[in-house]
Amino acid sequence: MPDLLAWYRCARLTAGAFSLLAVLGGCASLVPQTMGLRDAWPAGVAVKTELTAVPFFAQQEYQCGPAALATTLVHAGAQVTPEDLVKRVYLPGREGSLQVEMLAAPRRYSKVSYRLAPSFDDLLRELAAGNPVIVLQDIGIGPVTNWHYAVVVGFDYPAGELYLRSGETERLAIPFTIFEYTWKRGNYWAMVTMPPDRLAATAIEPDYLAAIAAMDRVGEARAAIVAYSTFLGRWPDNVAASIGLANRHYALGELKEAETLLRQVFARHPDSVAVANNLAQILSDLGRNEEALELIDRAVQPDKSPFAASVRETRAMILQRMGRDK
Repeated sequence: MPDLLAWYRCARLTAGAFSLLAVLGGCASLVPQTMGLRDAWPAGVAVKTELTAVPFFAQQEYQCGPAALATTLVHAGAQVTPEDLVKRVYLPGREGSLQVEMLAAPRRYSKVSYRLAPSFDDLLRELAAGNPVIVLQDIGIGPVTNWHYAVVVGFDYPAGELYLRSGETERLAIPFTIFEYTWKRGNYWAMVTMPPDRLAATAIEPDYLAAIAAMDRVGEARAAIVAYSTFLGRWPDNVAASIGLANRHYALGELKEAETLLRQVFARHPDSVAVANNLAQILSDLGRNEEALELIDRAVQPDKSPFAASVRETRAMILQRMGRDK
């Protein structure tokens, strides 16, 4: 199945499907991650937890995507209903939702959508941290494919069960083995929707920064500031995140805040052309052109940087403001 491009038609889980799938429980090749948990349970994760406060929205017809997204978005603090999300993620002609649209829609509500690694380890860690997880399952039987989005809200490993908000069922208990079989057929696809003031439990530095940047392009400016600041609380030396935060302050007209932040970054990374260029721009905007010109001439070598064009434009602007040609 081509990742992020296939369309997903939602269907109801049935007792018949579960009966047929139950025979798979003893086959390690069909459920390798479940078998692996016997010997390598995620360190620091309790063996059972359930997020009982996660809301439930029963899906309408094939619209499991909007229902699943509304579930996690409301839990993350958004004011949204499945009906609000239909126009953003549901394709009537396909009777389903694309994965790429599932990831894109939360950004419109200033939430960070983050795709998890395809592993039980990540799923269980997110649940243990209090984050419900949207998963993609194929609940078809045999050659019949039925794609379905559900929200995992808990697990009880001693009992061998996970708990899902799924279809029209508020609390669906499903064995680990059966869940993995249906989840594996969707390449173990899973995602979380995080408020900007929290990080996903399994966040990886470059991937999570990319998720924040994607939200920054369409979400609220203040939410982006919170998200970048939260990220920097974990990874304080990330230059790209600092530039993203400074750019958002700059766009809001908060030049002093942007200057203070970039000065701190430049002190630690004096060879960063991007930081020097942006700081020079801010200094010039504040009317401190002599200081800006000295900074950009001293700190950068435009011809040796991928930011050469930007540096030349900034320097030309500063000179123009100073009434000098070059």
